[in-house]
Amino acid sequence: MAFKIFLHGLESSNQGTKAVFFRERYPDMSTPNFRGSLQQRMEDLHKILAGKTNISVVGSSFGGLMGAIFSMENTSRVDRLILLAPAINFIEFTGYQEAPISVPTWVFHGTQDEVIPIEEVEPVARMCFTRLHFNRVEDDHFLHNTFKSIDWDGIL
Repeated sequence: MAFKIFLHGLESSNQGTKAVFFRERYPDMSTPNFRGSLQQRMEDLHKILAGKTNISVVGSSFGGLMGAIFSMENTSRVDRLILLAPAINFIEFTGYQEAPISVPTWVFHGTQDEVIPIEEVEPVARMCFTRLHFNRVEDDHFLHNTFKSIDWDGIL
């Protein structure tokens, strides 16, 4: 059985718009709350996903960075990775760029994103993900216009 998890962004929580959307639409999806440094968040994520397989990871912004790192470290356990304006351009990601991720990956990134510029993310995504579906959308960092119209049933 598949296990679905949503990873929120750095300044967000599991009470944010996207987490609420997923809880309402997919009641079996885990929407944990993360705090602290990337290292602390990754430790918490590893505890939550211990022993789980067939994982579908949805990560938003900093949660996208977490999801990418987790997928890189646990490729055989992750079925799919969906990244929303992922912060994979952050310096913490640099050390992971050497190992390509073969997990099927969808990226949705706004062309008007002023928080995580698409120009910095797209080259990293194309280098890191070997099975990439990169979607440039006319939207901002929060994907206000795009998020709810994504074919979630089709990609989850």
